[in-house]
Amino acid sequence: MCVAVTGATGHVGANLVRALLARGRRVRVLLHRDRRAIAGLDVEAVKGDVCDLDSLLTAFEGAEVVYHLAAHISIFGGERTLLKQVNVAGTRNVIEACKRRGVRRLVHFSSIHSLMHNTPDAPLNELTPLAVSDHYPPYDCSKATAEREVQKAIAGGMDAVIISPTAIIGPYDYKPSHFGEALLRLAKGALPALVSGGFDWVDARDVVQGAMRAEEIAPPGAKYILSGHWASLREVATIVEEITGVPAPRFDFPVWAAAIGAPLMSAIDRACGRRPLYTSVSLRAVKCRYKVSHEKATRELGYRPRPFRETITDTIHWFAENGWLPRSPRLPGK
Repeated sequence: MCVAVTGATGHVGANLVRALLARGRRVRVLLHRDRRAIAGLDVEAVKGDVCDLDSLLTAFEGAEVVYHLAAHISIFGGERTLLKQVNVAGTRNVIEACKRRGVRRLVHFSSIHSLMHNTPDAPLNELTPLAVSDHYPPYDCSKATAEREVQKAIAGGMDAVIISPTAIIGPYDYKPSHFGEALLRLAKGALPALVSGGFDWVDARDVVQGAMRAEEIAPPGAKYILSGHWASLREVATIVEEITGVPAPRFDFPVWAAAIGAPLMSAIDRACGRRPLYTSVSLRAVKCRYKVSHEKATRELGYRPRPFRETITDTIHWFAENGWLPRSPRLPGK
């Protein structure tokens, strides 16, 4: 019997596959396009797509457990159709393939963005309602709707557990992720200014350990928020400066001012061939200091996120070791 993983070439997937292999598990991955994250690893790859049910049926044949990580992540407001196709319809396909192939347990990766967050004083936890209203960004709605599909399957008798991480950072960030891109720009001195906001950040390795523990011991239908540490973008930039010696941006713009300039900043980034970082959606995410509770995961899974500085240090060093950053006296080179 094997473990099948969708989204194995993404950031969390790259960490998950390595952790599963380290435990001697037989791993089969659904390979869409980019295989850098699994190059050289002892895995079985099945070419496919979560939007293609037949490829999922092939990938899940003989699988005891499925980890469903594949998703389209978006910080833009105009990708609603694509998000529904990949995140919602794709999850329905995963559920159907699990049923047809007799998969024992599905571990579904949702997101903290799937939750309503209208009241900053109330901590987000496993009882917080899902953000299925169009009042929320398209990505948030798509992850909330996908999670609701999993909940329906659980109500129908499927053995599934749900994992909801916060903003993920850490090594093996091959693409890189949106926040990985921000760290790289900070480490290169290429980010001209910061926004006066922050978020709850969690190490990809901690998320993987929490998810694997949930696979092992969580009761059917359980849900766990895997959060880490809240830190402002200024705190992140200060840590990066201390690690690399590259000065942090001098200015912090209020979120309201950054929101006014977001369309222009996005246009400049695109004109320069860069991925936009500051959009109306990303600014909305960092403007409020929400408390996110991982108390349930700590109590039931023994989940304990590592120190935030350790995560930033390891991530910067991984980028340097893999040629994403120039050599320097403070950083290891490739």
